[in-house]
Amino acid sequence: MAVRFALGQLVATPGALQALEATGQAPLEFLRRHVSGDWGDLGDEDRKENELSLEHGFRILSAYRLSDGTKVWIITEADRSSTTLLLPEEY
Repeated sequence: MAVRFALGQLVATPGALQALEATGQAPLEFLRRHVSGDWGDLGDEDRKENELSLEHGFRILSAYRLSDGTKVWIITEADRSSTTLLLPEEY
């Protein structure tokens, strides 16, 4: 796995942690995808935006579905100081 950017401090919201626990899935599964440039369930425009963000130091967003269909987002801040795993409704 090629690491494309720094994640910084890792944090997760209570809702995201509950959703992961409910499915028995680990955050690391999705963090690995995020940091390697597998943006998950994003459209072409958002994928292009992430590639631009890598070049210019902007915020990076990935979107994934857990095994039960729950959507989770991972957002790495522009300064790469932190990465948050959250549910879209917690944004």
